[in-house]
Amino acid sequence: MLLTTLTAIVALCSPQSPANEATKATGPVRLDGSSTVFLISEAAAEEFKKVAPKVNVSVGMSGTGGGFKRFCAGEIDLTAASRAIKPGEVELARKNNIEFIEVPVAFDGLSVVVNKANTWATSLTVADLKRIYMDGGVKTWSELNPAWPNEAIQIFSPGTDSGTFDYFKEAVMGKDGKVRGDMSVSEDDNVFVRGILDNKNAIGFFGIAYLMENEGKLRGVAIDGGKGPVAPSPETVEDGSYQPLGRPLFYYVNAASLAKPQVVAFVDYLVEKAPEFAPEVGYIKLPADLQSMVRANWFARRTGTQFVGADGKEIHGTFRSVYR
Repeated sequence: MLLTTLTAIVALCSPQSPANEATKATGPVRLDGSSTVFLISEAAAEEFKKVAPKVNVSVGMSGTGGGFKRFCAGEIDLTAASRAIKPGEVELARKNNIEFIEVPVAFDGLSVVVNKANTWATSLTVADLKRIYMDGGVKTWSELNPAWPNEAIQIFSPGTDSGTFDYFKEAVMGKDGKVRGDMSVSEDDNVFVRGILDNKNAIGFFGIAYLMENEGKLRGVAIDGGKGPVAPSPETVEDGSYQPLGRPLFYYVNAASLAKPQVVAFVDYLVEKAPEFAPEVGYIKLPADLQSMVRANWFARRTGTQFVGADGKEIHGTFRSVYR
């Protein structure tokens, strides 16, 4: 029954339908979610307004987790996410009869950053990061390396509703790792920038776009994932050498919202323009072959996620090895 319904909706709202022409679309589009992906969302909404002046795209920034809560409750048309949807969120969507379409849009390098006056921590291992961010972790730089200053580390982190926090926690400390509670936390990455600028002993992490936006003010730390230190950059994220902190960015679209021509028009626009918007705001566009897969899956209205299996467990691996 659902497949029949979706097929009918696609026939009505396909990109070839006059009803879906962006210039004729009217009405609201409700978007919330990741502060990381917000930069793409904001750029897309502003540019889409030029071609669809009668569509009002409202862009929220409640974090990946906060966005999924609203999305799985059916409150919004689409949500932005700095990680793939989790099994618990898939189950919540199922309970609320929310079918969805998964739309990857770009790659990001989760960047560890320090103050420019920090001349000692030019690179850190994953084990170093764990010792900084774990519950009961180090309090001074000298505890990491005796040659470094015996000064307290001021630690910044996104809030627990953030997909950036989730991704970092799992990549650095494992799924069951416990993060320390004495950090400065915020869902607003700009708060981190100001905090790190004001303290030479500060350290934090956020999407590579915010590092590039503040290039010359903050310094990205090279991360050693086991094969030597690699600095965060568009090139190292795209070629996969910046590990384990390279990650994909997503939108999730409520299938019921396909009945709204303005929503379909906006997502059509996102899918088409993401390769332009991503590098403009500091992220890395998907390679052409992956972008072709995204387009094909979107226009086929392929529902569900490729990152949670039929058994309800997360599917791990590189984006290229999982997404088809």
